[in-house]
Amino acid sequence: MRSHITAAASALLALQSACTSNSHARRDAGGSMPTSEGATKSSSSARTSSATSVLEHHDHPSRDGVYVDPQLTKDAAARLHIDTSFGGASLRGPTYAQPLYLVSKAGKPDLVIAATEQDVVDAFDAGTGKVIWERTLGNPVPRSQLPCGNIDPLGVTGTPIIDSDTRTLFLDAMVLQGSAPHHQVFSLDADTGADRSGWPVDLNDTVSVGATKFDSRVQNQRGALALLAGTVFVPFGGHFGDCGAYHGFVIGIPVEAPSKVRVWATRAIAGGIWAPGGIASDGASLYFATGNTESEPNDFSAPTTWQDGNALFRLSPDLKFDGKSTSYFVPSDWPELDDSDRDLGGSNPIVLDVPGATPPHLVIALGKDGKAYVSDRENLGGAGAPLASATVSSSVIINAPAAYSTQNGSYVVFKGPGKGCPKGQQGGLTAIRISATDPPALAVAWCAGPATLASPAVSVTDDKGSNAIVWIVGNDNKLHALDGDSGVSVFDGGASAMSSVQKFQTPIITGGRVFVAANDRLYAFAP
Repeated sequence: MRSHITAAASALLALQSACTSNSHARRDAGGSMPTSEGATKSSSSARTSSATSVLEHHDHPSRDGVYVDPQLTKDAAARLHIDTSFGGASLRGPTYAQPLYLVSKAGKPDLVIAATEQDVVDAFDAGTGKVIWERTLGNPVPRSQLPCGNIDPLGVTGTPIIDSDTRTLFLDAMVLQGSAPHHQVFSLDADTGADRSGWPVDLNDTVSVGATKFDSRVQNQRGALALLAGTVFVPFGGHFGDCGAYHGFVIGIPVEAPSKVRVWATRAIAGGIWAPGGIASDGASLYFATGNTESEPNDFSAPTTWQDGNALFRLSPDLKFDGKSTSYFVPSDWPELDDSDRDLGGSNPIVLDVPGATPPHLVIALGKDGKAYVSDRENLGGAGAPLASATVSSSVIINAPAAYSTQNGSYVVFKGPGKGCPKGQQGGLTAIRISATDPPALAVAWCAGPATLASPAVSVTDDKGSNAIVWIVGNDNKLHALDGDSGVSVFDGGASAMSSVQKFQTPIITGGRVFVAANDRLYAFAP
């Protein structure tokens, strides 16, 4: 058993590496990792020299949210405090998108990049918090200009992505042009904020599937962007309130030919792809989950036949769906899920490998029905029962989950109250363990942590999953750290309360520090 579990940890790190290299290679210019904890305290430049880039949501195409950082042992995590050397990193929020980190090039400082609902993108010196460049993309759209919603104003919501080969930042922004809202996808030089040639792409002018035309007024872009096979992929759903004839869209824009847009859309109305983590990838295919569909706009009743709602999809980068059962999974009770608005797509899928399990190559989906679903990545199974499923939460699951392996097992952790928790345990986070069996099975491993509306991230100190720590921002606006195997508190935030942190926000970890984007400021924590 122990040898299988250790192999699971190594395989998960290998999958992360493969996914990253297949989607966009990392060419970080940072120095070698310091071997002593004291090296992180000497200066801000010493800390940034040990950092690695964070190029996308949850750090990897798999969306596992695992950061390998040898400096963040549990002892170091217990001594965390707000890093005062990283000061003055003010944001014009609200801030829903996760920040990104880009390691320096040609002697320039490392950058921490954040985008907000004010359509403002800031790049800060990672050592000092000084603004290196700032870019206003346009005027955000006031809530009064939209048929429904709960974000005011609406600008950049989905987490951007960086192509490290070209040092290019891609993001979607809702921009008001006259009185009309337009979704525009930007391509910016990550070192300067300048537009790349041929961009931005205005989706109102370019996107349709048959008679289904993309309408920015009713489409919202909450999910994180993905990058695969030289193409940036942008998922779309609707606004809070499900108003109008929106659809779930995946829009693919080739980096070198932005006019040649590719499109996939749900056949039925609605079916939004709105989970914060957006689209996952194993380096070859795209994985995403849709929400409830409707027979008519705003009638909130299921279509008479399944038309792409409440499903997990696997698509190739050309976005052509072959209709085969191997390429999608939909629960048999999809009509009830549609009628009750219990989206399978409230959380993004996570790609992971569990050696010793049969099959070992898995994708995990979490639904608003409180269930976790395990599918074989090679054969998602079509309509009916997945490889495994279990009710793991007593409430809806809406967030960006994380997945990690230690010598004790393979876990998925999510925001939500667990169902079937070990005796005496409760909390704002639930961790489930995926067994290395035939077929794999699910069990709640621990329930702990603060009340929260945020999304977790995980740090480990090596490829064996040592010092696994789950990081989460609580409703107290404090950063918390929990032992990844037990849920026991490692760091309770101490006196380090931040200003208001938006729901679904998730930390990033690099160079011995933890960064969190609040609504009006970017914070760094260090031992």
